[in-house]
Amino acid sequence: MSKQLRELQARKSGLIKEARALTDRAASDNRDMNDEEVVAFDALKVRIDAASAAIDREAALIAEEAQMAMTVATPSSGIITVTDNRAADPQHGFQSMGEFMQAVFQAEKPGKGVDERLLIGGGRSAAAPGTFSNEAAGQDGGFLVPPQFSQEIFKLSLGEDSLLPMTDNVEISGNSMAFPKDETTPWGTNGIRAYWQGEAASAIATKPVLGLATLRLKKLMALVPTTDELLDDANALTSYLPQKVALSIRWKTNESILFGAGNGVPIGALSAGATVTVAKESGQTTQTLLPQNLAKMIARLPSGSFANSVWIVNNDVLPALFTLSLGNYPIYLPTGLPVGGIQVSPYGTLLGRPVFVSQHANTFSSQGDVILVDLSYYQTITKAGGMQTATSMHLYFDADLTAFRTTFRMDGQSKIVAPISPAKGATTMSPYVQLGAR
Repeated sequence: MSKQLRELQARKSGLIKEARALTDRAASDNRDMNDEEVVAFDALKVRIDAASAAIDREAALIAEEAQMAMTVATPSSGIITVTDNRAADPQHGFQSMGEFMQAVFQAEKPGKGVDERLLIGGGRSAAAPGTFSNEAAGQDGGFLVPPQFSQEIFKLSLGEDSLLPMTDNVEISGNSMAFPKDETTPWGTNGIRAYWQGEAASAIATKPVLGLATLRLKKLMALVPTTDELLDDANALTSYLPQKVALSIRWKTNESILFGAGNGVPIGALSAGATVTVAKESGQTTQTLLPQNLAKMIARLPSGSFANSVWIVNNDVLPALFTLSLGNYPIYLPTGLPVGGIQVSPYGTLLGRPVFVSQHANTFSSQGDVILVDLSYYQTITKAGGMQTATSMHLYFDADLTAFRTTFRMDGQSKIVAPISPAKGATTMSPYVQLGAR
């Protein structure tokens, strides 16, 4: 690393510390920053951006100089150009996540050189974890994890019980997206409506009633300090860390899609006002589940939602499902038989729809132990590129630990804010139906 690049990184780190001191001072006084502090912060931000740009320029020059140094002159054939193809390799020349992590571990040891593969794709910066990162400056505070490994973690998080693929998801490159919406019905009293027209009668004009929902990406982060002993075992790292990170991110994402409170996290489908709760049957005893309960849940779905719906049940609901039947025919098929040639669920189907056994559902006989949802009514946005991963050891230097950080940015909320009123009758409908306590 050149002396100039180190000086630029040190300058940026100092500026970030000054900016953090301003925000910490206001936070410690339980107040917003005053006008003077805001002006000072904005000035520091401009200088940080300038330092980031200077770092990028210097890093680009270093990369070009290294490329030129690989051009060798020969008397017989003129000039031979040697090209490093590892930059185009999605794994940056590493055979596994474990090998990458070991290279990071060795790079941070005093007197050890930095594996040149770690510098592919932007190198590293000196900013310590705990300070804020500039989106335009790339990964701050560590080595950039090769994108192939990041995508492997992302694929693991979209396992068989992931709810995100069931939502209406849009990948975005920015931080937010606005969605126009129309919650009127053909039989309602407002919105676009059609009227029978009498001869020579004036037409009745109607207009759409459009609302606007804005989603802004929220950040989900897993920060994993790893011991030197674990870093010595590349095979253990390759199989253990990505799977554990994926499981945690998948759990948090599912929980937020269903029950997110909306305070810095997505607004969950069942946390919104559109949820419908089906009450137990008259005289139904506790710790029971009846076919009528499930039939009434299906009846509360909007027209067209049944084909997209899935059951989400707690694992202790399963024994009750095995006893359910209509006449001589069981309504729960636990064998997971294919529907149309596709294995829809490892837990089979209930009244023709896939069953997902999940700890997100409440315990048996409590409200929400059986949930029926059509998540196409739930809008999500995710950051283009999936997971973003980086690593650094600055924060845990004195503990012989290396920190691996994975972030996943998303947001979501229901497309409707209230149950749908029917054209006839008083029983409302919703794509989010839960069974009440019994």
